[in-house]
Amino acid sequence: MAEKKGKKTEEREEREYIIPLRANWTKVPRYKRANKAVKTIKEFLARHMKVRDRDLNKIKLEGYINEFVWLKGIKKPPVKIKVKVFKDGEIVRAKLSELPEKLKFKKEREQKMEEKAHKSIEKKKEEVKKNEEEMSEKKTPERTEEDEKKEKEKTISGEESMKKLEKEASIREKHMSKSKVKEPKHQKRMALKK
Repeated sequence: MAEKKGKKTEEREEREYIIPLRANWTKVPRYKRANKAVKTIKEFLARHMKVRDRDLNKIKLEGYINEFVWLKGIKKPPVKIKVKVFKDGEIVRAKLSELPEKLKFKKEREQKMEEKAHKSIEKKKEEVKKNEEEMSEKKTPERTEEDEKKEKEKTISGEESMKKLEKEASIREKHMSKSKVKEPKHQKRMALKK
């Protein structure tokens, strides 16, 4: 049936299986075959890796296993699959032992994208460090005439904006004092009864 090659390391079991899938996915309609193949892999691993209560939630499949099963579509999953399985305590992790060409290309592309992202993050960190160093070196910056002009403009514009706000507030107060505040009807009735 299934081949088994195993190594046992410290608290981590590592095995390699060839899992037959055809026997199970032929029992379901064509439009459910790939789903059944994935479930068959999980059931097989739960049985052979001695997962407590054969709980399928404790089995984690690598994304490439799923892609390999779905490579030819939902109606034509592979007949068998070769996987490497690792058991850490309760959780069982499985990954493909041999990737087909299409998936190798995809995996390489993803790795390159991760490397680029990692490099760009490192560059940004270096730029931030350089900026911090420059700021620490310029504790007493030398003021130029342009800087002084800009500061004066900011203070002038700040003063002008404060004056505008004060004018608006005074206008609101005038309007509030002019408008009559109406008393609710029940308060008027109470005043008339007294």
